[in-house]
Amino acid sequence: MNKTPYTVARTIMVVMVAIISLSSCSNDDEYNFYSTLYGTVSDSKSGNPINAATIVLNPSGKTTISGADGRYEFADLDVMQYTVTVQKDGYLTNRKTVTLVSGESVCADIPMTPAE
Repeated sequence: MNKTPYTVARTIMVVMVAIISLSSCSNDDEYNFYSTLYGTVSDSKSGNPINAATIVLNPSGKTTISGADGRYEFADLDVMQYTVTVQKDGYLTNRKTVTLVSGESVCADIPMTPAE
C-alpha cells in the first residue's frame, strides 16, 4: 500500500489534533475540588446559640464570627485537616479537629462551656 503525501499529511494532522485535544483535558484547575465547613456554636448547658463567637480555622488562619443564630461557615476551603478554635468572653475556649472531604459540606457544631 503506497501512501501519497496527502494521506501522510492528513494522518499527521489527525494525530496532532488528537494530542492537542487530550492535553487540553489535563488542566489541573478543572480537578480542584473544595469543601465547605459550617456549624453552630452553642452553650453546652442550655443549648442556646452563641452570638458573636470568634471562630478561627488553622492552618488557613481564616476567621469568622458566629451569627445571632450561632451559625458560622467557611466556603471554598482546600481539602485537608483543620483545627477549629472558638472563643467567646464568658466561655472556655473550645477546639475541634475536622477533616474536609472534596466536594462536600462538613458540619462541625461546637459546644461552649461557660467559664466558672
